[in-house]
Amino acid sequence: MKLARLLCLLLSLALLAAPRMVVAQRAQPARNAQADIERRINALVARMTLAEKLGQLQILDGEANGNFRPEHRDMVRKGLLGSTLNVRGVARTNELQHIAMDESRLKIPVLFGFDVIHGYRTIFPVPLGETSSWDAAAVERAASIAADEARAAGVHWTFAPMLDIARDARWGRIVEGAGEDPYLGSVMARARVRGFQGTDYSAPDRVVACAKHWVAYGAVEAGRDYNTTNVSERALREIYFPPFKAATDAGVGTYMSAFNDLDGVPASANPFTLTRVLRGEWKFDGFVVSDYTSVEELIKHGLAADGADAAQAALNAGVDMEMVSRNYNQHGAQLLKEGKLSPAVIDEAVRRILRIKFRLGLFEHPYADEARERSEILSPQHRAAAREIAARSLVLLKNERGALPLSASARSIAVIGPLADSQEDVLGSWNGDGHIEDAVTLLAGIKAKVSPKTKVTYAKGCDVSGDSTAGFDEAVRAARAADFIILAVGEAAAMSGEASSRAQLDLPGRQLDLIKAIHATGKPYVVVLMNGRPLTINWVAENSPALLETWFAGTEAGNAIADVLFGDVNPGGKLPITFPRAVGQEPLYYNHKNTGRPPDPNNKYSSKYLDVPFTPLYPFGYGLSYTQFQFSNLQLSAPRIPVSGHLNVSVEVANTGRRAGDEVVQLYIHDVAASVTRPVRELKGFQRITLQPGERRRVSFTLGPAELGFYNRELRFAVEPGAFQVFVGPNSVEGLEGSFEVGAR
Repeated sequence: MKLARLLCLLLSLALLAAPRMVVAQRAQPARNAQADIERRINALVARMTLAEKLGQLQILDGEANGNFRPEHRDMVRKGLLGSTLNVRGVARTNELQHIAMDESRLKIPVLFGFDVIHGYRTIFPVPLGETSSWDAAAVERAASIAADEARAAGVHWTFAPMLDIARDARWGRIVEGAGEDPYLGSVMARARVRGFQGTDYSAPDRVVACAKHWVAYGAVEAGRDYNTTNVSERALREIYFPPFKAATDAGVGTYMSAFNDLDGVPASANPFTLTRVLRGEWKFDGFVVSDYTSVEELIKHGLAADGADAAQAALNAGVDMEMVSRNYNQHGAQLLKEGKLSPAVIDEAVRRILRIKFRLGLFEHPYADEARERSEILSPQHRAAAREIAARSLVLLKNERGALPLSASARSIAVIGPLADSQEDVLGSWNGDGHIEDAVTLLAGIKAKVSPKTKVTYAKGCDVSGDSTAGFDEAVRAARAADFIILAVGEAAAMSGEASSRAQLDLPGRQLDLIKAIHATGKPYVVVLMNGRPLTINWVAENSPALLETWFAGTEAGNAIADVLFGDVNPGGKLPITFPRAVGQEPLYYNHKNTGRPPDPNNKYSSKYLDVPFTPLYPFGYGLSYTQFQFSNLQLSAPRIPVSGHLNVSVEVANTGRRAGDEVVQLYIHDVAASVTRPVRELKGFQRITLQPGERRRVSFTLGPAELGFYNRELRFAVEPGAFQVFVGPNSVEGLEGSFEVGAR
């Protein structure tokens, strides 16, 4: 009997252990592969000369058209150049790669990088626009298509996603990110990294991603690009770090150090962010590349006296690869002799770079496939995806008395405005290898949508900028002769993006006057906005019958906008950024702290303005639909949970209108009293759902320590006992409210 019991016990233990054994067997190949990579890296490093090591730490730019520069051939041949940016196209990349693999001593492949921000050749909406979809799956899909096209063109590495939280609309690069909220930004960070890299970025349709700009670049003072930032460690950890941590957890392969000064230590020479946090706390094992000449710019920052100082500061802080400037290459040997750089620091930087090249599979498959370049780039399937995702990104800001959707059988439509027929501008800034001739303008999209019997007239009216009103008369005549007017106004693509900060957020030029002239005709019209940032559009918001925010929607912009205008797609996008009433409100964001004297219209001595309301024009998370939704029956699973516990929050959402439509159900919390003051609301969950007319659905969220905790006075992440409010609704200011407690009183 004892023997039988013993045999049963052993069998039970074996069965319990079996799943673990299977997991271990599955994990073993990955561990073996990584161990093999490390052995190969160490063998290579042991054979490299100092010049070859410094060559791996150098990235130089090619020409804007994709060509490499004449010096690159010889540098690659001698092992003095490990990476390029802007070099693209299979013929060019393969030519340079053959030199590396056939003629260089160590046969280390070249890494080809390019700014694939929101598409390679098929251009998707700008990232701020993509984020307006509040659809992580759509954003991931867009990034995966961009990766497929980029890899097909010989590009291995994209300088994206940009993960800077930005709360000041004056900053031009706000267009490249996910807006003002760290939770939404983190969701989009994971989606974009997964889209670019997949589960294995050595695959022929994937590229390695680059989390940028590390860090707090979006907090530049006065919204002026490249400017100083001055933020606390608490703000870094609660606002600016989370999207980067999400990208790291998603396996992002590389980072880019930022241009900005961060509390007196420039980000490209900051050991706290580059080494203590990134390497130490987060265990990131990829490499860090500097932004364009940001190592050299340490001199102008006043941190470094000369190029040698700059190289020493950046490399010792944790910047592995220098972009375009050549201080590592020029001063590395002397710094070693002087003991200002150690061999270990250089070797570790080289290892990190080689690690990514091995993980990309470049040693085994260094060349791009010409057949894939022909078949994958700008395919009909990619264009169809761009159209669908662009339509999901549009935000309906106003629709008075059902002005939209339009009828495709209308007798006559006037399409007016400086952006109505601009192929260049709909592509937005940082538009990869997008070709202007591929882009569908709003005018073209309207013409393709309407009945052949519908008369479509076009008048530019005025330019985006400048003072001329010479085209107003033609525009007014076109408006008076039409049954309906579609007005396309906003910014030129070049007005947002890098080096494109604006001190004013009004519609530039005479565009507002053009809108007023059309308004005066008394004809029904809709305003279609194209822009890369929130604008101050008070008059338009108050007086126009309908207002559609389209951002810069990409290659299929015109078709996607027409799909929404004519009701083939019901808009469901929401704002990822707050729209101000006046530029003087900036920076403006929903998750602000309360003050000791919150805004009170009946109290002069409260936090507000004398000349404009303190509230935004359009709040974070806002967006309308052609149908109506009703929120009801908010339920919390318990009135109280322990500090380590979880709470289920659910709400019923009903489509009470006559059309199927999408609603983004948003959950916010407020920690009522804590050891450190907390924001008035914090986004902690969202779901985009589709409901048929009359359909009702219960939507659920879970809140736990990750959502309820914060960095306390000791900068330790913790959940504190106390009262919490929870809000569920269609945006950051509306919805149902409940409350619960954490911890026993």
